[in-house]
Amino acid sequence: MSDPSSTSGTGGSASPGRSRMRRVIALAGPFVGLLLVIVLFGVLAPDRFLSAYNMKTVLTQTVIVALGALGMTFVIVSGGIDLSVGSVIALASVVTAVMLRDGAAPVVAIAGGVATGALAGLVNGMLITRLRIVPFIVTLGTMGIARGVAKYLAEEQKVDAPAAWLGDLMTKTPEPRWLLVGPGVWCAIVLALLMGLILRRTVLGTHCIAVGSSEDAARLCGIRVDRVKVIIYGLAGTFAGLAGVMQFSRLTVGDPTTAMGKELDIIAAVVIGGGSLSGGEGSVLGSMIGAFLMAVLANGCTLTGVPNYVQEILVGAIIVAAVALDHARTR
Repeated sequence: MSDPSSTSGTGGSASPGRSRMRRVIALAGPFVGLLLVIVLFGVLAPDRFLSAYNMKTVLTQTVIVALGALGMTFVIVSGGIDLSVGSVIALASVVTAVMLRDGAAPVVAIAGGVATGALAGLVNGMLITRLRIVPFIVTLGTMGIARGVAKYLAEEQKVDAPAAWLGDLMTKTPEPRWLLVGPGVWCAIVLALLMGLILRRTVLGTHCIAVGSSEDAARLCGIRVDRVKVIIYGLAGTFAGLAGVMQFSRLTVGDPTTAMGKELDIIAAVVIGGGSLSGGEGSVLGSMIGAFLMAVLANGCTLTGVPNYVQEILVGAIIVAAVALDHARTR
């Protein structure tokens, strides 16, 4: 019986050297794109854009998309998609705020927000595997459900709650100062390192790549595809829940209308980072670069006075270009 890892997106017949070269090229693209964007805004607004404070701002702005992209990387590598992540972020932020408002300790509120995201992800996975409906349709439906539940819990208004030390997670000037950036940034970095190891060095990661490369071949190799999918969507939901907690920390209110369209930024970050919507390819490092690029782009446009609608056009164009490049590379 063949090794399931041989079904990766680089092709089972590819030599190790060729596969390694393709991974290097896939990672080099996001780095080059990021460098070009930094140089562009560095020239247009050198004093403001390249300042240390603004770099801290960009890193802080990256956290929400980066956390969502960690889970989305596994989903896209496995050949799926999750359109509900933005709504789940909003739902988790509302749950966190409601629990704090009702007297729960901050740690308990964090656990509640993360658990809410995990539950939403597991529901996605169960619906996809049990009903045999494509992920696009399932998560399109749960996107509306999660947003509606968030509005119901918040009574269609912002939920004010005592943030306590949760408000310091997304601060730009942390205490003590030697941390340099807020705890939320360090949390995203540590989790990115952990998830990178899981994707490349564990059985779950190998099975994720195998399922995305060829679901039928993965089944023939003895992989329990449905269980892998449920775990992956549960993982994605968990990170969306954590992103919701960070969103509450950033806003210090539970807003059911927050993170509108955030799923596009998260998917774009993964695709820009080399993730293939056909499945089987992607990396955590590439997704983190993509998330940082999206934050740099938004920050640079704001500093140079570019209207918000132009930013949205740029994001859409970047997604189309990244998918087109991935399609050409796959061919």
